[in-house]
Amino acid sequence: MKSIIFILLCFYFLSIGCSQSTSPENPDWVEALIVQYKNEPVGNPPQSIWHYGYNNQTVYYVPAQCCDQFSTLYDENGNVLGAPDGGITGAGDGKITDFFTNRTNEKLIWKDNRER
Repeated sequence: MKSIIFILLCFYFLSIGCSQSTSPENPDWVEALIVQYKNEPVGNPPQSIWHYGYNNQTVYYVPAQCCDQFSTLYDENGNVLGAPDGGITGAGDGKITDFFTNRTNEKLIWKDNRER
């Protein structure tokens, strides 16, 4: 009986580990952001994190969750560069006006796949 419980617990923890794991390539701050988003209610649209090249650096883009909210663009160290879109006008905060024309190498890092 104890061995069956042990095996079931192993499968449980392996399945949790697999569902929460994202990528060993992600910086720690990105992994922490993913954990934070998983602990928040499911958004509409679902939360996501994107990886790009921009102005010879690695950046991470988090789209806005709803209308009139800013998206967020982070540098590779987790510092906020600005909001390339969103807000009342949809044009962001005006700090990164060329992001969408100059970004390269789009890669989805994580998307919330929980049901709403």
